[in-house]
Amino acid sequence: MEILSATPNPYKGIVINSAELCKDVSAFQIQLTHSLDFWRQENYQVVWLEISLEQAELIPVATAAGFVFHHSQENYLLLTYRLVERAFIPAFSTHYTGAGGVVLNEKNELLVVSERYRNRQRPSYKLPGGALNQGEHIAECVVREVQEETGVRTQFESLVCFRHWHGYRYNKSDLYFVCRLSPLSQTVTKQDDEIEECLWMPVSDYLNDEFVSIFNKHIVKATLENPGLAPMNIEGYSDPEKHEIFMPVGMEHL
Repeated sequence: MEILSATPNPYKGIVINSAELCKDVSAFQIQLTHSLDFWRQENYQVVWLEISLEQAELIPVATAAGFVFHHSQENYLLLTYRLVERAFIPAFSTHYTGAGGVVLNEKNELLVVSERYRNRQRPSYKLPGGALNQGEHIAECVVREVQEETGVRTQFESLVCFRHWHGYRYNKSDLYFVCRLSPLSQTVTKQDDEIEECLWMPVSDYLNDEFVSIFNKHIVKATLENPGLAPMNIEGYSDPEKHEIFMPVGMEHL
């Protein structure tokens, strides 16, 4: 019996070639059973199976054979099968990543937003920002998000601090990076879908506003009091499109 087309990975696993899966459910079931027996004899430890949305009818066959869900995206489901008890399977991503921008103009005013969907009637002002897109750098994200929410164009200066928070959306953890940005424009144009109000607010007013969270006050103070970490490219280390490195201000020119 022909086994499923698959490729070994460096971790004693075998990755089934999803593009070559049989479309016939009965034939797939027979192939899968024989393949698992063969890979077990070959001393593989884990089988990885990605099933696309178009192949969804194969999912019940895989789960009946003992596969379990690992993670999913809009157009596929990834399943795993342990050929060896307690074989190690890396967990899927555990974190969201976001960035907020501290934008100060020459009048010592802070660019702030009040979100349309909030828990209190009175506006609660916060920093503009949002979630990173897949493959997006922190510096790119915060500049993009600030402009999307406020219409203000900015330039990334430094990474000031970050927060690691557990129990976020879908019980994942969240990394939130606070960045110093310098404004390249002043005119405010709010994003109507998410933002109810955006404005330049005197820093002193922001720090004394009882409705501003203590965390937001602290990160603004941190920005005022230290230069932070500047983006740095270490020549010969890696492709800067794949890595983002921050070092103390001054070291980026070494």
